[in-house]
Amino acid sequence: MAENSDKGGTVSPSQRLFIKVKGTVQGVGFRPYVYGLATGLGLNGVVANTGDGVTIDIEGAGAGEFIERFSKETPPLAAIESVEITPMPPYGYEAFQIVESKGGGSFTHVSPDVSVCEDCLKELFEPADRRFRYPFINCTNCGPRYTITKSTPYDRPNTTMSEFTMCPECQGEYDDPTNRRFHAQPNACPVCGPGVKLLGSDPALEGEAAIDEVKKLLKDGAVVAVKGLGGFHLACDATNPVAVKNLRDRKRKNRKPFALMAPDVETIKRFCHVSDGEEALLLSLRRPIVLLKKAHGDLPEDIALGNRHLGFMLPYTPLHHLVMEGFTAMVMTSGNLTEEPIQINGGEASEKLGDIADAFLDHDRGIFMRADDSVLKLTDKVRFVRRARGYTPEPVALHSDGPDVLGTGADIKNSFTLMRGTFAIVSQHIGDMENYETLKFFEETLENLKAVYRAAPVALAHDLHPGYLSTQWALKQDGIKKLGVQHHHAHMASVIAEHGLAGKVIGVAMDGTGYGTDGTLWGGEFLIGDALEFTRAAHLKAVPLPGGEQAVREPWRTAISYVREAAGGEALRYLKDIGFIERYGEEKVSAILKLAGLEEFSPLSSGAGRLFDAVSALLGTAEENTFEGEAAMALEAAAVEDENGDYPLDITFKDPMEVDFTYAVIGIINDLRGGVDKGVIAARFHNTVIMAVLRVVQKLSQLSGLSDVALSGGVFQNDYLLTKLEAALRALGYNVYSNEIVPLNDGGISLGQAYILREKFKAGEI
Repeated sequence: MAENSDKGGTVSPSQRLFIKVKGTVQGVGFRPYVYGLATGLGLNGVVANTGDGVTIDIEGAGAGEFIERFSKETPPLAAIESVEITPMPPYGYEAFQIVESKGGGSFTHVSPDVSVCEDCLKELFEPADRRFRYPFINCTNCGPRYTITKSTPYDRPNTTMSEFTMCPECQGEYDDPTNRRFHAQPNACPVCGPGVKLLGSDPALEGEAAIDEVKKLLKDGAVVAVKGLGGFHLACDATNPVAVKNLRDRKRKNRKPFALMAPDVETIKRFCHVSDGEEALLLSLRRPIVLLKKAHGDLPEDIALGNRHLGFMLPYTPLHHLVMEGFTAMVMTSGNLTEEPIQINGGEASEKLGDIADAFLDHDRGIFMRADDSVLKLTDKVRFVRRARGYTPEPVALHSDGPDVLGTGADIKNSFTLMRGTFAIVSQHIGDMENYETLKFFEETLENLKAVYRAAPVALAHDLHPGYLSTQWALKQDGIKKLGVQHHHAHMASVIAEHGLAGKVIGVAMDGTGYGTDGTLWGGEFLIGDALEFTRAAHLKAVPLPGGEQAVREPWRTAISYVREAAGGEALRYLKDIGFIERYGEEKVSAILKLAGLEEFSPLSSGAGRLFDAVSALLGTAEENTFEGEAAMALEAAAVEDENGDYPLDITFKDPMEVDFTYAVIGIINDLRGGVDKGVIAARFHNTVIMAVLRVVQKLSQLSGLSDVALSGGVFQNDYLLTKLEAALRALGYNVYSNEIVPLNDGGISLGQAYILREKFKAGEI
């Protein structure tokens, strides 16, 4: 409980009390819980949902005990943020009732979607139960929330279930405060609720027959689009190499890993190492995809090409449990075209995904808000790679109040953030802002969250990059104040916002690319500042990217540029020694060397991500990025665990300081010439980056007197780098903070943007 204020003084045993509760207290069984507690204590009164949360009006001799107990024994999905208690004169209630919801107020939090609970699962597989094998079984403790909510209060008329009229039995459960389906808004059964159907089947197959046919198709190696909680998945038998290859050939032109679903944790342990913490994550009601280290090679390589990890999740809807019967593991990847939003409508899905899926299992429970699966990994802490289903729109608690503002995010892995009162509401993962479909998804989600949280932003923040679709959208909005926020300042501010840091910090922001205040490409940045301002105190030495964006896709170009910087006129000889001439041809390598010297075709970049790309290409662990971060991920995967060596560095102590890795590049080349194991070289490079950060932070700390360090940016998704760096900084006495509630990558940028904007607005700078 975040706050407990008793406006009327001491609570007497027989006093009437009016209680306002805020937090995630709707759609989570809170009112039935209050009813049970109140009636058990012999209290009379009423409880109701409101636009702000829940109000409770109680009177009787047990009021004092009620106050002592009710915030300690709440339902598992409830989260109380504040309680306000006001003593009232006696009213004379004769019983305790749950009354109709009241509108108005400011806002209340919407619960994220949660996995089907054990009680419902038992009913699902109990032949005598009236919901036996019904794919939409749910109760107050489980099932859809955010994805079906159109507005608050969270009542059935405000959800996509409004079109289904409950049968007498379901209505009886819904109206009974002692039933676990009391006011379960998606409550339904085979008689009155949604159903599944196999699109395009002749004759039309529905219900159990449709599910049986889907399982037969999957067993035969087909790819089936299955509509789930937040949209369609593309599914195939993960143990069938031909089916997996067909899905990859049809859906992806890159090597991005597929997500997997297994029926239980024991099955996952056949393929991956699973720690106790990872098992707890897999089994949590949120059911995320968890990145796990491979243990065996029993699954087709096409699932996660060249990757040390597999992303597994457990079934989280009754439909998943039914479809998964008889399968060891199934690919369950997002049902979308590359870089487009996940599909939620059967007709559109069959049109868009018709060249990928052989069949479509649809259902008629509407999805109002699409949501991809969340992706997490557990190192020293739980870290988000993608924050979506199961976690959004759960708010980030801020440490002060402020005006309503909007952060529009960046380009890749976009999310947006609305700030309302003392909360930041970060949207689900929107995706890469590269097309109209994603922009439309952005706008739909924004309008919904503004309505649900009754937010009216007085200003918006956007990235400085003029080419970002999110920036272009922001600049076109009329009648609202706008602020351009530097990319890496936003990364740093996202950590400040999460942890409620006061005063200035040393911010280390490392990623591939961010538009700098000087118009160049930044990405290896050491900042000193707070939410209001920052100074670029140090950075990686900028190198040319031969061909610009082409060098991002083809890291071997950046590798050539780094060798050119390090070896000058000897670059061609060095490149020959490590096999580049043999791999790419002398004519092409010479052309790239020449291109690197042409400023108009080779923009300068200080991006740490580009440095990782270059080293990955030098070692031959990856020659191209078919998806963002692929080369860097391959380099991390290659690194051995027990290597302590590193390479020389040149740090120029000027203003701003400059970190030059060209000596390290020469060291890498010499090790390659000497036949040193590539895993050792990869580890030494990682250790060199860690040493560079330590040395710069120590110097900046000496100059500024600061001891708080904020780490953010996609490069820090590298477990080897982040874990060892944080430990080394703490060993030197620094207070180290990094993103935990939002992703370290650009999925967290919008939180930082909105926080900067709000603080500047409060300071009168906007």
